[in-house]
Amino acid sequence: MKKLWINVVPYKKELAIAALESGAEAVILPEGQTETVRQFGKIKTVEKNGDIKPSANVEFIDIAGKDDEDKAAAVPAEKIVVLKMLDWTIIPIENLLARRGKNIMVQVENSEQAKLMVEILEKGVDGVVLKTDDINEIKKCADIIHGISEKVELVTATITATKQLGMGDRACLDTCTQMTLGEGILVGNTAAGFFLIHSESIDNPYVASRPFRVNAGAVHAYTLTPGGKTKYLADLKAGDEVMLVDFQGKSQVAYLGRNKIEKRPMMLIEAQAQGRPIGLVLQNAETIRLVNPEGKAVSVTTLKTGDKVLGHIEKTGRHFGMQVDETLIER
Repeated sequence: MKKLWINVVPYKKELAIAALESGAEAVILPEGQTETVRQFGKIKTVEKNGDIKPSANVEFIDIAGKDDEDKAAAVPAEKIVVLKMLDWTIIPIENLLARRGKNIMVQVENSEQAKLMVEILEKGVDGVVLKTDDINEIKKCADIIHGISEKVELVTATITATKQLGMGDRACLDTCTQMTLGEGILVGNTAAGFFLIHSESIDNPYVASRPFRVNAGAVHAYTLTPGGKTKYLADLKAGDEVMLVDFQGKSQVAYLGRNKIEKRPMMLIEAQAQGRPIGLVLQNAETIRLVNPEGKAVSVTTLKTGDKVLGHIEKTGRHFGMQVDETLIER
């Protein structure tokens, strides 16, 4: 997820409030202003007494020539580097993306420059620091940064078997975001393969729609989270980030408001995608749905061998949710 910081030096109350209301991750402040800003709401601050400390956590480097580029490249990888382009030459940023690879932010003056930076070399920088006195530019920049999504490669999976099971603990994920038709969360029995589980955004005669909810499956299952990580459904709690994905692979970050774990009758769904197996234990109910390649919701109780649904395949194993290149067998 791309970062948005707002530079509020010299300090102006209205800019700090606009940063907070626009969902910026942090504000850069004059020394001693952290507590002033925290009166308006919770947001990270960048200053000597703030959450992110200059020199210790972040380096600000003016880029005017090759020597400055080398200086930025030499900063330890765990530190964030904020580049201020004195002549707005793009080449040094491209070079640093190739040399350093991560923790690169660029100071910009408007939303157009922000868009250019987060799209440069397709990958883009990790975020921007907006320096402006225009509240509207803060809102425009926030829309651009928050609108960038991680693209997830979805594949067509062919159902090979369904099996009724007994009772089990299932996790129902209630997010702070309303989902639309064709959108849900990726969940799987193993970290090698996931099904796209549809949100409960469809009305039926017995239950009102709950567009914020995904009845995600048994507590042991993995869900794919932002940044290419995974988490067990049982471990998710209020405030955690989850990744919503639509049938075209477009994703967005949402925050969990509640994880309801309850005993329910369960069923096993198995499929093949790109020669690899995908499986998931889900609640046995007609309101639990997968997604077909056209983006239509398909109830798990109607699935039969040969049906096509959307899934996602991972090429590496997992250790504590992180990808690792090792031999791993999960059944």
